[in-house]
Amino acid sequence: MRHLLIYAFLFLTATVTAQNAIIRGNVFDGETGEPIAFGTIQLLGPEGLMKGENTDIDGFYSFANLPVGEFTLIATYIGYDSTAISVSIAVENEIEYRRINLKSGGVSLTTVDVSARREQARSDVAVSKVTFSSEQIMSLPATGGEPDIAQYLTVLPGVVSTGDQGGQLYIRGGSPVQNKLLLDGMTIYNPFHSIGLFSVFETEAIRSADVYTGGFNAEYGGRISAIVDIKTREGDKKHFAGLVSASPFQAKVLVEGPIKPLNPETGSSMSFLLTGKKSLLPETSKTLYDYAVQDNFFNLGDTSALQGSDIGLPYNYQDLYGKISLVGGNGSKLNVFGFNFTDDFEVPNLARLNWTNNGGGASFNIVPPSSNVVIDGVISTSVYDLALMEQTGDPRSSQVANYTAQLNFTYFGGETEIAYGFDFNGLNTNFTFLNPLGITFTQEDFTTELNGYVKYKRKFGKLIFEPGFRAQYYASLNTISLEPRLGLKFNATDNVRFKAAGGLYSQNLISTQNDLDIVNFFNGFLVGPERQIFDSDGVTPTEDNLQKAVHGIAGVEIDVNSRLTFNIEGYYKGFNQLIELNRNKLRATDPDFVAIDGVAYGGDISAEYRYGRVLLAGNYSLGYVTRTDAVAEYPTSFDRRHNVNAYGTYIFGADNAWEFGFRYNFGSAFPFTQTIGFVEDPDVSTQPVLPNILTGNGDLGVLLSPDRNGGRLSDFHRLDLSLQRTFTFGDRARLEITASVTNAYNRENIFYVDRISNERVNQLPILPSLGATFYW
Repeated sequence: MRHLLIYAFLFLTATVTAQNAIIRGNVFDGETGEPIAFGTIQLLGPEGLMKGENTDIDGFYSFANLPVGEFTLIATYIGYDSTAISVSIAVENEIEYRRINLKSGGVSLTTVDVSARREQARSDVAVSKVTFSSEQIMSLPATGGEPDIAQYLTVLPGVVSTGDQGGQLYIRGGSPVQNKLLLDGMTIYNPFHSIGLFSVFETEAIRSADVYTGGFNAEYGGRISAIVDIKTREGDKKHFAGLVSASPFQAKVLVEGPIKPLNPETGSSMSFLLTGKKSLLPETSKTLYDYAVQDNFFNLGDTSALQGSDIGLPYNYQDLYGKISLVGGNGSKLNVFGFNFTDDFEVPNLARLNWTNNGGGASFNIVPPSSNVVIDGVISTSVYDLALMEQTGDPRSSQVANYTAQLNFTYFGGETEIAYGFDFNGLNTNFTFLNPLGITFTQEDFTTELNGYVKYKRKFGKLIFEPGFRAQYYASLNTISLEPRLGLKFNATDNVRFKAAGGLYSQNLISTQNDLDIVNFFNGFLVGPERQIFDSDGVTPTEDNLQKAVHGIAGVEIDVNSRLTFNIEGYYKGFNQLIELNRNKLRATDPDFVAIDGVAYGGDISAEYRYGRVLLAGNYSLGYVTRTDAVAEYPTSFDRRHNVNAYGTYIFGADNAWEFGFRYNFGSAFPFTQTIGFVEDPDVSTQPVLPNILTGNGDLGVLLSPDRNGGRLSDFHRLDLSLQRTFTFGDRARLEITASVTNAYNRENIFYVDRISNERVNQLPILPSLGATFYW
């Protein structure tokens, strides 16, 4: 493995050093210093030379293999004045860096034309990939007037949510542990709070988010289903600015500004960004939403101890994030960041679940002055602690400490782009669980992963060819996983694009959730076992102890006209080997883990219409998700056959000061394993066992149907509405007042049914709210 990576590195280094003249640079907003992502750059050169590119998320562009001569760069982006600059190449192999500052052209960014995004779609494979920014998140109706990525993700095709409570997302058949969520390159193990409407991320701090629902290429690894890659922005480089916000749900604050103001000549700066938010629901719901408290938490079995108590909706959370950014004049930059996220969900005398996630790190981007290779990387560490204490007194706990170092190289060579890199990932897990049979499971482990990848991108006329290869070495298992990947796009016409992607994937991280659970807030983590495990037949030993999957995806993008676009995709995910905690362990000698397999397949169709101040969008997903163990094939607890999303916004009034938005979701019923009867569990704590028909009654046990997940709960559907009014004060200050209604027609969506009491517990009822956000 080590020699393979060394040879690959030497080969790629030799390859990328052969080059001709290069013109590269970054495009920025001239007022704020923020990079212009997906802007259009046109290069005009000698003898009629003409090339075009789109900037990346950092505003970076690069033109390689250029001859000696005079060139003109033209940068354009909707809402800004076009800017042209001259560049002279005097000798071969010369590298010229040009920073381009765009000046606002006075066009409202709410009327952004989609041409830049469509041009990006023509040059990027982007199979099963959705990219969005904080502006798009804030355009949707928001619960409590508080827009959040947790609410936005649920409207994406292929994404299934458990609802208002629990905060779990399932992406095209993958469970939460099979989806990797990255914040500035660092893995976040629990990004969503117990109330599933809010995440740990601050919306206004997000620069971009890329969601890969499958078929992702070799730069990503360690998960077998999906990737969510979130990048935050730098703080304001010229002015001290910020916001304060309050609603019945939460209060938040964001403060940013220059430590060393932006130098307009060199482009260098140093800035900071601090964010924080805290839940207000435990207090505000006592008076505003007391009906929701009664409906949701006085139906949880025996709650006599709660009667007359002064409790609110028990979703208590707090998130803190800070970042310092140093930006150099040639596009290089260094970011240092840290965070502390906490969540505390407690129903007195019943259960308490709390978790903390804290960590920090540094990310960097280096643009060498004498090479066409751009270097970036991340160094980070984090600790996630989770604990559950139930009324029975049987605690569960899970801790995962993560250490990461990553180094990436990207070579830009005209029609060719080569990316390669290496990363080290260390995991330290500590897990304790007592199953219903009284058997305690514990695991303390430390493991490392050493990984390397290479991705090649080449344009052949209308075809974009993007093969990749990743090698994952799992040290504790002494196993190497070789994972080829491939992405293709064919631009049949200017308006029709065919695409396909696929590959092999693996991971070592395991979740403690089980498909027999109707509802489970506890989601612990542990690494794969080092001892031998067996296939679902219980006899055949597995080749290794990894979880593995194969993806195959194909689709088409259609631009009907300048306003309407369609995206159609079909997908298949074969989960060739999945490893689960053996919760039915009866003896200490029984295996701790069991191996199963599964499959997920289906398709999505999505449409988006943009015209002026109107946005209408929607999608439909058809999905089948099954697992197979030694007994039978069965649907998973998140097997949602049909899922429909529709959402839109309309901006109106003088100075576009009003904005109306709606969001609707329909999801067909989730499966569950039905209860067929009850049985007495006798008290065998004393010897000898002397049953007494008057006083010796044991606990009530539940008999489950042998048809696993053979029943279905009721369908889910919900409508959210919002109306926002903006007041402006001068050039930089504004106040946004937002009235919103979550679950507008008060649909009683089921959360779960208590098996013993047969009491139904619903998702959150209608929740009207009024919130305000002041920006300066």
